[in-house]
Amino acid sequence: MDLSDIEATRRDDTAAHGSGPETAAWQGFIAALGAEIASPLTAALERINALTTTGRIDRRGLRALREEVEQARRIGMASQQIARLASGRVRQSHERIDLAQTLAGVLAHRAREIHARGVSIAMPPPARPVAILIDASLLFGLLETMLDWALACARSNIALHIGVKAWPAHARLSCRFAHRPVDQLDDGSPTADEVSRLDSVHWRLLQQTALTLGVASERSVDAAGTLLTLEFPRTVNQTMDGVTMVELDDGFPSSLDSKPLAGSHILVVAQDRELRVQLRDAMRNMGLLIDCVDSVAQAEDFCRDGLPHALIIDAALCDERFAALRRGIGAEVARFAFIEVAADGAAPGHDAGEGMRRIARRSIAQTLAAALLFELSRLD
Repeated sequence: MDLSDIEATRRDDTAAHGSGPETAAWQGFIAALGAEIASPLTAALERINALTTTGRIDRRGLRALREEVEQARRIGMASQQIARLASGRVRQSHERIDLAQTLAGVLAHRAREIHARGVSIAMPPPARPVAILIDASLLFGLLETMLDWALACARSNIALHIGVKAWPAHARLSCRFAHRPVDQLDDGSPTADEVSRLDSVHWRLLQQTALTLGVASERSVDAAGTLLTLEFPRTVNQTMDGVTMVELDDGFPSSLDSKPLAGSHILVVAQDRELRVQLRDAMRNMGLLIDCVDSVAQAEDFCRDGLPHALIIDAALCDERFAALRRGIGAEVARFAFIEVAADGAAPGHDAGEGMRRIARRSIAQTLAAALLFELSRLD
């Protein structure tokens, strides 16, 4: 099933009936989604049943249980994003963006996770700067989803390449990887299981995001591996043969890594249960992935294999160990978002140390959303 079929059907139904009945394409998508969520949850349930029987679980089993539940949660969040994009009600604000710098920022943010998976990603710098006009938040989501999909499917290293094709002069981003072990690449056409893995919910989200952005996506799969090509029609570059690729209005701002809130991952570091409830309530309708830990030591463990997009911490836990954690993260991701929740009476604002925004506990409901929006989209 192709997401373009869903999009075309949605438009036809909307034109004919306003809000039409669920189509066969959507039914197929929901069936596949249910199966994809059920797989990790079934494995998690088996571990829980074993724990109930034996009363014991080792560290490795606990880690696997967490990963299975996390996988199911991410699939559910991706399906919500697909529905939001397919609704046709997403407003876009086009900006001039350096494609290579934005992709490099995504890779830097995911460096710990990539390393933990034992995958190497090669991305040679383009021959010349490649700028595009596009909604920055949706582009960030597209690149994140491409990485999610490739990391889940790749059985070898991943090769990324950015360039501009000759005519029409559109920017192109390619992602190539082997979907089976290298020593099995010549073993015929992809199997049904391999195709099913490639057609995951993250692939469907990638397709839908590309459709919403007007970015052409093409995927080829053969015995040698998988190749995804994204083509950006609104490309800004040097004039070629006297023809400018896109006439750029000076009113477009420049943005390198604006991030959407929907789908962003937030880590809350707080031992106070009441504070955790306040924070969750304030973020309830923002489409975020939220995890909570009790201590800085647990936050260090959580971040070891992959960073969230933002970290919110109770000021009572801001000790030297947390300062060291901040320095370590800041060395990898220059614009990482840190928010400190101060005790009532402390002055709010950007006064909790360099790179740290402070909000007052009494005003969490009124200020947290704005603080997250600012921190997740700010530039140096």
